[in-house]
Amino acid sequence: MQITSNIVGLLRCPKYDRGMIAEQLATMAAALSFRVPSGSRVLLKPNLVSGRGHDGLACTHPEFVAAAAQWCVDCGATVSIGDSPAFGRAQAVMVQCGIAERVKDLPVKLVHFKTGLPVQLACGEKVVIAAESLDCDLLINLPRFKAHSQTLVTLAVKNYFGTVKGFGKARLHQKLGKDENSFCRMLVDLLAVLPSGVSFMDGIEAMHQSGPMDGVAFPLGIVAGSVNPVALDTAMLMTLGVPARASMVWRETARRKYAGAAEKDLVFPLLHPGDVRPSGFLLPAALKQIPFHPRQVVTSLVRRLRLLLHS
Repeated sequence: MQITSNIVGLLRCPKYDRGMIAEQLATMAAALSFRVPSGSRVLLKPNLVSGRGHDGLACTHPEFVAAAAQWCVDCGATVSIGDSPAFGRAQAVMVQCGIAERVKDLPVKLVHFKTGLPVQLACGEKVVIAAESLDCDLLINLPRFKAHSQTLVTLAVKNYFGTVKGFGKARLHQKLGKDENSFCRMLVDLLAVLPSGVSFMDGIEAMHQSGPMDGVAFPLGIVAGSVNPVALDTAMLMTLGVPARASMVWRETARRKYAGAAEKDLVFPLLHPGDVRPSGFLLPAALKQIPFHPRQVVTSLVRRLRLLLHS
């Protein structure tokens, strides 16, 4: 994808209502000069961590996903929804968290990232990326606004990590996590090999205090978007009113002088971050190490295998 735009759309959205969200996505897309051509093959990539253990808060809200799917279908696109969850198959997770039920009336396909293609990133790291995320005309990223106990926040750039196949994500945590700079280089390098599209942020009900699984619901009440995930992440940090350098992922994009990393260059055709700044949103007090404990890796692998066998 091209990392060039400095435009970020930002709107208030108080509740999960499909019609309201779909209208806001259309308004935002117009402000971003982004369109979904009729006949295009679109992959919606929500954040699907796991279908259990978090009351749905860890995943992109099903009504938000349904609204994005509805908007794309109305544009005449062929739509698939997929991810590579940390635990379980994507279709099973989408059933458990309610996405499957919300989109059952739409002509969309629910897919699990099962076919992997090896790709060498600019940092030299070889990763296996889901073929489904590469074989589409437009990749629409649907992250949920969440605090993260390892990276402070997980926003648009981090959500693309889900295009890495299955257990490969845990392997990269172990291999690169001892050096946060190496881990963030890998995350940002993924952007160069993925198709263009747009990121729409589900910030209606965010997760704060901790994350990405065990945080607390926070009524942030916003929807945001950009064709440049770097610009969207910068804008979301501005919305919180925290220094952008607090985010290790942002620091890597700033080191590369990517468009969208500098606050002063951002353009807001709708609302400005200062218009929707929340009060009381809490970030993790202390960050955990990125590498998982070896026991966590083994437990994760066993859990993944069990879920795959029973899904």
